[in-house]
Amino acid sequence: MEFSVKKHFSLKPYNTFGIAAFAAQFIEIDSEEALVHLFYNRKNQTKQPFLILGGGSNILFTKDFTGLVIHIGIPGISHRISDTKILVTAGAGVIWNDLVWYCVDRNFAGIENMALIPGTVGAAPVQNIGAYGTELKDVFISCRVFDTKSGEISTFYKDDCQFSYRDSLFKKQAKGRYIITQVTLELSLTPSINTSYGAIHSELAKRNITHPTIKDIAEVVSAIRTDKLPDPSTIGNSGSFFKNPIITVQHLKQLQFTFQDMNFVYYPVDESHVKLAAGWLIEQCGWKGKRIGDAGTWKNQALVLVNHKNASGSDIYNLSERIIRDVEEKFNITLEREVNII
Repeated sequence: MEFSVKKHFSLKPYNTFGIAAFAAQFIEIDSEEALVHLFYNRKNQTKQPFLILGGGSNILFTKDFTGLVIHIGIPGISHRISDTKILVTAGAGVIWNDLVWYCVDRNFAGIENMALIPGTVGAAPVQNIGAYGTELKDVFISCRVFDTKSGEISTFYKDDCQFSYRDSLFKKQAKGRYIITQVTLELSLTPSINTSYGAIHSELAKRNITHPTIKDIAEVVSAIRTDKLPDPSTIGNSGSFFKNPIITVQHLKQLQFTFQDMNFVYYPVDESHVKLAAGWLIEQCGWKGKRIGDAGTWKNQALVLVNHKNASGSDIYNLSERIIRDVEEKFNITLEREVNII
């Protein structure tokens, strides 16, 4: 099997921040077989770092990558129906939003609240993506992975992946070891409509929709995201840059006592924890719509950091450092980045 390895390859079109960075080597992979063959050929060669890249929507390049960038473009969506349950399988290179609409168009319910999340299917388990009350782990069955150490393909089920809020095994102790090639989800023909987030309620009311379908939810969520988030083709960004912090109820009460004039935006997690809106915290520190050179925060959503044109990855990173510092000083909360820093 022959591979076309490109050298000193520009990664600017392959990251949604639009950061000008280069890979020493770059290769496209469109099948499991090609991936296995690639690593088989590499094992007796000088070890060089490698980076797996999907849609580039959750990465910030602060420097050039001196090793091999492997762009995963494995295609294909299929499904199997059993009674009211549907198993949907998609290749890691499929655009996540294309999978959402494949399901919505067939009335397969379960991921409509995650419409328009940027990125590919292969990145979804790594991040345990989620939005508007739904997370990938809620519908996840399994994924096929390539082990870069053993060279074997295996199947990981939900418990194997150690999912938590915007986190997984693939981001923690096994970071960089496994390459996801395929994902299988379990969806339903009997929808359980989730309108738990207020923004969905408001948008449905604007449209005079009282009994929403999953298509209505997907369209409403898409409209909300389009309103809040800039189009990466127009202005570079990676969507939400920080995780929404989870704090104790006691900490929340302390904040409410200290800042009595503030109406904190939070959502219950369990009896003793709540999730605060990171964008709201950042906005309260005066960062919404602020710009330092070509690095800034989005005018409609402070949680989104943007590249107005020619910001470097270091410019964006340094801005995030200042935001983290200000939120910590004001609220005693340390924000955590969602985006992977290279």
